[in-house]
Amino acid sequence: MGRSKAPGSAPTTPERLASIIKTCRDTMRKDKGLSTDLDRLPQLIWMMFLKFLDDLDVQDETAAVVSGTSHRPLVPAPYRWRDWASKPDGITGDELLAFVNNDEATRPDGSRGPGLFTTLRGLESTSDQDRRGVVARVFQGTNNRMLSGYLMREVLNKIEELRLTSSDELHTLSALYETMLAEIRDAAKSSGEFYTPRPLVRFMVSALAPVLGEVVLDPACGTAGFLVESYEYLKKQVATTADRELLQSRSLFGGEAKALPYLLGEMNLLLHGVHVPNIDYANSLAIKVTEIGDSERVDVILTNPPFGGEEEASIKSNFPRDLQTSETALLFLQLIMRRLRRPSPTAPSGGRAAVVVPNGMLSGDGVCARVKAQMLQDFNLHTVVRLPVGVFSPYTPIPTNVLFFDRSHPTGDMWFYEHPLPDGRKSYTKTKPLRFIEFQPLLEWWNNREESEHAWKVGASDVLEFDSQGGVVGCNLDLRNPRSTGDDEAMLPAELLSLILDQERRIVDLIEEVRDTLEARK
Repeated sequence: MGRSKAPGSAPTTPERLASIIKTCRDTMRKDKGLSTDLDRLPQLIWMMFLKFLDDLDVQDETAAVVSGTSHRPLVPAPYRWRDWASKPDGITGDELLAFVNNDEATRPDGSRGPGLFTTLRGLESTSDQDRRGVVARVFQGTNNRMLSGYLMREVLNKIEELRLTSSDELHTLSALYETMLAEIRDAAKSSGEFYTPRPLVRFMVSALAPVLGEVVLDPACGTAGFLVESYEYLKKQVATTADRELLQSRSLFGGEAKALPYLLGEMNLLLHGVHVPNIDYANSLAIKVTEIGDSERVDVILTNPPFGGEEEASIKSNFPRDLQTSETALLFLQLIMRRLRRPSPTAPSGGRAAVVVPNGMLSGDGVCARVKAQMLQDFNLHTVVRLPVGVFSPYTPIPTNVLFFDRSHPTGDMWFYEHPLPDGRKSYTKTKPLRFIEFQPLLEWWNNREESEHAWKVGASDVLEFDSQGGVVGCNLDLRNPRSTGDDEAMLPAELLSLILDQERRIVDLIEEVRDTLEARK
């Protein structure tokens, strides 16, 4: 198969893997094209991605030989990892950079032809279970940032020492990979990039309890945390080969518009056992919500959509005129409502969703109030989980909540559950983060609801306000716990920041509404 057996044949233990990754990162620090971990880690990941895929392909090739079937390589020669990266004395320096970067270059076999990235981006799948399309989509938004081909050769030689063939080795890589995701979050926090903590993801999946055969969607999937956790949850329900095929190909779907999260999400799913991830490399908001049909609706939506962002005019035009806004989270909330499956005799509740939203959305008026009113009038918003300060620390101090709703009927009573901080703490921190075990009381309450010091019930009619013509003027879901023992002294800094940001968004929305009104009168 053209692959040297040493040293890559040594087992990849957690210690060995960590040592190899550290050496790679130390080498990459010498490259002038990689100034921060936000540059170095994605660079390392795409190279590990190709090594991982080639190891999988070698396994498939061996299985085909044993079974006497044909095998088509995932990546054609001479572009396979084993052709250009695995040989310690292989191409290096400017020749290596040209082969990786250029549209046309001298290939490792001495012939002229398309460069590596050009070839990978042009791969096409021939079936639903073909990974070539996944590779092509990943490399559409991936670039090589290393400027030294000699340093790149050193990194490739270290990565070649990895062996990623057994389930134990893949589990080891997956664990380290999640550590690298956390590091990327740390490196990117200044640019507003942060992702949902795993304990919160696991709680949301457990609460919605997807069933094998249902379609699960995350339209803003980032690094695919919700999809990975859903896969792990559904995997326990697999009993037959047909079940396994159903889980692999027709259960989990996502959308992601940014290149780096898309690459990370694809690799995250592959490492956890999803053979061909179904993630669209696109902005999920780039469709007219009024044209979404029944075939595009799903059973379960789990997501933490970006908030505080601003979409371009062409995206906002995909939404009804009176519900257009610059707040990305509100646009996603409308999309989610439209994409939930309608009730049926076999699924009387229809589709169901769990969505993370910032505090400001609960109290917002204008477009925000109209979107919330639509949810209460057309959907069953049965639960609002109020998360404590610091759940997303240190990436953002903004308080957050999780909305749980389905399409069973209009909202009657809403349950609010105030998730408490443990041990009398004032906030979660990076060193003392949220843990899944803290959600156990909430999960026990979930199917046996009673009012308590943390849970209370409110009617939808109590939060809706209408004008004399029946138009919605208010919908306040920012309700405090009536049994709270605390006082209303100083507002927490995080709550104050949330209020300021919310007021800024309201001003932007108001300006846009005034502008639209003036343009309509011309």
